[in-house]
Amino acid sequence: MADHRQGSRRRGQGELEALVLSALAEADGPATAGWVQERLGGDLAYTTVITILTRLLAKGAVTRERAGRSFAWTSASDQAGLAAHRMRRVLDAESDREAVLASFVTGLGPDDERLLRELLGQTGVAEPGGAGRPRGEGED
Repeated sequence: MADHRQGSRRRGQGELEALVLSALAEADGPATAGWVQERLGGDLAYTTVITILTRLLAKGAVTRERAGRSFAWTSASDQAGLAAHRMRRVLDAESDREAVLASFVTGLGPDDERLLRELLGQTGVAEPGGAGRPRGEGED
């Protein structure tokens, strides 16, 4: 079992969320906030763990079910899924979505660009009627 203790330094919200998600991923099933708190070494207050879990629930990264008077929590997303959700939130907050995406893509290194093209090809993402081809290719 991994030890998630990070000492007493102050951690950012993203780091705390990652720690909680990591603990939930190691659970054999739904886990209580108390279990998560213990798993993280007990250096976080129970109320802090509840706050983090509630934020993750709002983001769609965890689910919960009643367990007596409390809840049992399950990871609905891994670290990659949570990072993707954050990226979508940033994109959704911008007024010029196309400019933001274009700037992001042009800033990618060759390996990331190749990977993105492969992923787009696998998912068949394309413009309507585009039959899976990248935007701009084969257009008149």
